[in-house]
Amino acid sequence: MAKRAKTSAGKGIDEIWKREVGEVPPRLFANRLGASEDLVLRLDVYRKLAKHRGCVNTVSFNSAGDILVSGSDDRNVMLWDWESGHVKLSFHSGHTNNVFQAKIMPYTNDRSIVTCAADGQVRHAQILENGRVQTGMLAKHQGRAHKLAIEPGSPHIFYTCGEDGLVQHFDLRSSSATKLFTCKSFHDKSINMPIVHLNAIAIDPRNPNLFVVGGTDEYARLYDIRKYNWAGSNDFAQPTDCFCPQHLIGDEQVGITGLAFSNQSELLVSYNDEHIYLFTRDMGVGPNPVPASPSSEGSNASGMESNPTTAASPSTMDADDGAGPLVYKGHRNCDTVKGVSFFGPRDEYVVSGSDCGRIFIWRKKDGELMRAMEADKHIVNCIEPHPHVTMLASSGIEHDIKLWIPKAVNRASLPAKIEQGIVPWKRTKLTFAPAIHGSS
Repeated sequence: MAKRAKTSAGKGIDEIWKREVGEVPPRLFANRLGASEDLVLRLDVYRKLAKHRGCVNTVSFNSAGDILVSGSDDRNVMLWDWESGHVKLSFHSGHTNNVFQAKIMPYTNDRSIVTCAADGQVRHAQILENGRVQTGMLAKHQGRAHKLAIEPGSPHIFYTCGEDGLVQHFDLRSSSATKLFTCKSFHDKSINMPIVHLNAIAIDPRNPNLFVVGGTDEYARLYDIRKYNWAGSNDFAQPTDCFCPQHLIGDEQVGITGLAFSNQSELLVSYNDEHIYLFTRDMGVGPNPVPASPSSEGSNASGMESNPTTAASPSTMDADDGAGPLVYKGHRNCDTVKGVSFFGPRDEYVVSGSDCGRIFIWRKKDGELMRAMEADKHIVNCIEPHPHVTMLASSGIEHDIKLWIPKAVNRASLPAKIEQGIVPWKRTKLTFAPAIHGSS
């Protein structure tokens, strides 16, 4: 007689029994449960946080995960008790334009918040004992400042990047910022090399000396802060390594909107009008990559002409040969600066927003699309995983924040038009005209 396959519920009961009798350690049990595909397939809206009066461009949890901080086009920063849905504190950021990112510095009793915005300012807000908030400008970019990255575990150190191509290092114990370098293009080796307008920056949690930046060209550039000469002049603008799918090298239509490191030092790179790619450390193309010459763009290493259809399918060129990055497809990233994140206790999933107003969730190990959840009437820009439990916070063009937990009675399936494949769209270079803009 054939053995009956266990349902997901049956497997869950087995896991609980193993935990109770000591066969599975509590932490391992929590990780297995948190990574469960069954939970991902049951994610649904738990609560909407609606107090901002403009697009919510940034959402971020504190280290403990009990407070959510948000920033908006209304230039306010709000700290939420997300479980109750109440605002613990709301204050004007001091910015004169849309707030693009707000983060709570760790180990500060949630009293130190750093922000960057469309006005180029980088600001520090301190919550005083009497509940008042003191804000001040730390530095300024010449153009919009999209992202900041906090050194893991540090209550003092963070980095910012902006459309001026400048990367700055901040230590809150100091009164001034350090201008590390201005990012320049590899495509033009003249004295007046064009600037790469930066959209994203991320720090490797396993090695906080390493950080990566990306912007209006195809390369994610990795830097090692230990190579910076704090005592004087240096050529720190030379990256340690660069990452780019082979078929995008020399493509002037693409740019990077989002970057994220996993806890295993894997690197996610999200391109506008393209896909999301997962790189391991050994997939770099070197610190000074040479773009393909126009004469070689129509041929590959074997001298054969490339097939335009094949060139438009990264999975056949990069991932399927076993040597290139994994590819995550299906979403659309054309109109705004969208982030990308890992999700799960051991980064088992990849998540991104989309121009179609959905949250996309892929299984990391094979790129399989798991969910396409309707989350905004217009565009989803920000998705922030909770640091400890299976939960997401999302925001976009609408003025609210949506919290997602696995509460649905039935497991979700992909919408029909997503499952059948989305019709390709015309590729356009992401520009920086003052339009509807979001930043995760």
